[in-house]
Amino acid sequence: MTKDPVLFPRRKKQQPGETSSVWRYIASLALLLAITWLLFSGMWSHPILLPLGALSVVFTIWLSHRLGILDRTANPLRIMLASLRYWPWLLVQIVQSSVQVARHALSPRLDVNPRIVRLPTTQQTDLGRAMLANSITLTPGTVSIYVRKSEIWFYALDAKSAEETASGEMDRRVRRFEEEAQ
Repeated sequence: MTKDPVLFPRRKKQQPGETSSVWRYIASLALLLAITWLLFSGMWSHPILLPLGALSVVFTIWLSHRLGILDRTANPLRIMLASLRYWPWLLVQIVQSSVQVARHALSPRLDVNPRIVRLPTTQQTDLGRAMLANSITLTPGTVSIYVRKSEIWFYALDAKSAEETASGEMDRRVRRFEEEAQ
């Protein structure tokens, strides 16, 4: 049985200086996963769930290592800090778009003019492209339908949604997130 190169990427051999950065990455990922688990579970002293949470962190890191994604240059803590700048802005965009879509739904005169729009993108990583496509889809009235290396095609419910998304503000903010996370 041959391995699919997409599903089973070949691991690069580590250079002598890369070992410490991988361990730094593992430590920050473990810390981030443990804090997230503790915050979401709320179980600080349960005799069974606390060890199971620690086991899930170890399992996740082991699985990440087996998939060959632990040698990334991005630091999970930096990604989290960059996310804290992006998420509030995205939340405001989601609320504004929700109001706009609700107006369309409640209006006696249906003023909908759907269209498919091509958005050139500036993201350099798969994470950045996925984040932009997901942000477009999370914003009511728009859905990402096709993602390529330098463009995203999306469906927009009306001209205003299309113009706001195509203005490039979301692309610029995701690009800044990408740069801060490195």
